[in-house]
Amino acid sequence: MQAIERPWAINIKRDVKILDQIAHVANGPFHLIHPQSFADNLLAFQAALRHRNVDGHVYYGKKANKAAAWLREVAMHNGSVDVASVPELHHALANGIRGESIGVTGAAKSNELLWLSARHRAIVAIDALDELERAIMIASETESLRILLRILPPKAPNSRFGLNPRDLATALQRCAEVRDSLVMDGFSFHLDGYAVAPRAELASALIERCKEARERGFPCNAISIGGGFACRYVDEQDWLDFNANLDPSHFHAGKSFSQFYPNYQAPTGADMLDAILQSPAGNATLAAQLNAAKIQLYLEPGRALLDGAGMTVFPVQGFKQNDDHGIVTVTGLSMSLSEQWKNSEFLPTPSLIQRGAARVQIPVRAAIGGSSCMEYDVLTWRKIFFPATPRHGDLIVYPNTAGYQMDKNESEFHQLPLPPKIIVSQQGEDFTWRIDQ
Repeated sequence: MQAIERPWAINIKRDVKILDQIAHVANGPFHLIHPQSFADNLLAFQAALRHRNVDGHVYYGKKANKAAAWLREVAMHNGSVDVASVPELHHALANGIRGESIGVTGAAKSNELLWLSARHRAIVAIDALDELERAIMIASETESLRILLRILPPKAPNSRFGLNPRDLATALQRCAEVRDSLVMDGFSFHLDGYAVAPRAELASALIERCKEARERGFPCNAISIGGGFACRYVDEQDWLDFNANLDPSHFHAGKSFSQFYPNYQAPTGADMLDAILQSPAGNATLAAQLNAAKIQLYLEPGRALLDGAGMTVFPVQGFKQNDDHGIVTVTGLSMSLSEQWKNSEFLPTPSLIQRGAARVQIPVRAAIGGSSCMEYDVLTWRKIFFPATPRHGDLIVYPNTAGYQMDKNESEFHQLPLPPKIIVSQQGEDFTWRIDQ
């Protein structure tokens, strides 16, 4: 399936000279990241809020990619960042994100994370009653702590995240007892999947909860709808054809998979946010309800802000023919392409950059394996069509990998270094590059 790619990505693959330079320095696999594409995505989300006259904040879900470059774009464009650990909080602060622009989520936060959040005026999503008690203790020792109460979604009763109705009532009572040190700013939730309607429905229900909480004296001026904003990696027809013709014979060793990321979806990104805001909720759209109640909307996209903003490059180490298809071995490991480690496969088709002397163009189909000694270290089980036989020194480029693929599962197995992230930008028609710090 041919990937949907941004112009920068198409152009840099044609610039073999700059890829040669980077490959020489990296001496192994590397990730290319394009901060301008991230900034474009962030600005589109912010514009969607403004278009519907909704006050709110777009929190970049930092867990989706660890590069510092994204944080600088957030700082420059008045964005916010969602973190879930002390190192992530440190990293955000070190790259110019103000504390009040940081949201802290995740399960069972450490006391140190709660303390730093209070000191820097970050807002914390409280997930459980025992966490609330620790937050109360820490808030009493500092000036105050801003919190959201995370609810257990009614249609996901088995989720391990969020306060059930009984615990939510207890949490509100405890917040009322310590209102001088704990500021209850609103509610939050996160839903699996990429559907528009459930997010709008639950957000609308929480508007009513905000009104009730205000009657008890809480500020309660925000609702966070979490992340889960869809991305589109391939065209619709390619996606339909792939699923209609799916067969184990298309994969090395007859490999089968439990599921794939829905590589074609609609709406996506900022358009999905706009669809949520326009969704009917009672007698008005969600946007109209938020405006009438003077409630801010928070959201935490990760993958959707990184859509189109990166690619991963693996130098070819060797090739051999194996029955009806070939096996390409690349430098590096499949752990640098994380989808494979969820019993799935990253489906947008990689491309071959031929380097060195010209060769006879003999098309082949081949799977792509990593350089470890593990049988399951495979980047692509599908038998990919290549216009020529890959050879040592060529580059295989995986498109659109910035969202979750680059470093979610990376490992220094075999004492191999982690692939560096290379920031690329354009000055006129020329690319420049530097290593992300």
